[in-house]
Amino acid sequence: MIAKLDRWYDLATTRIFDRLRSPLLLALRLIFGWGLFQTGKGKLENIDRFIDFLTHLHIPMPVANAYFVASLECVGGLLLLLGLASRLICIPLVINFIVAYLTADLDAVKGFFKDQDAFTNAAPFLYLLVSLIVLAFGPGLFSLDALITWLRGRSPRPRASA
Repeated sequence: MIAKLDRWYDLATTRIFDRLRSPLLLALRLIFGWGLFQTGKGKLENIDRFIDFLTHLHIPMPVANAYFVASLECVGGLLLLLGLASRLICIPLVINFIVAYLTADLDAVKGFFKDQDAFTNAAPFLYLLVSLIVLAFGPGLFSLDALITWLRGRSPRPRASA
């Protein structure tokens, strides 16, 4: 009886729900990749306002950092949309959003244990979360990374089951 329950549990948790991983990763990449691209593009189009904002936050080298962050978000958003070099681009994106928290939303970080709503409502939260998810799980099967892996003749590595 236990073996039968174990098989049903395995079927439900790994074989069925694991099939949702790639569509979910695709949806996250498309939604937040597009949003990130739009945000970066908006910063590049209004670079003077973004430089003033970084200057107000006392960020060192605000001009260089403004161009770097805006370009990173613009290019990073496009790469997430395509699923190309996804894990690689998520590393600087995660660092970017952590720095955004520590500079523009420091009060939300300091009050994390008192007011989680302030932390999760901060602008970088969802982008940081999606970047961490793609960094941890990869872009999924519906991506250029998976296509390149398939074309190179290597099957994607099997995922470990929990």
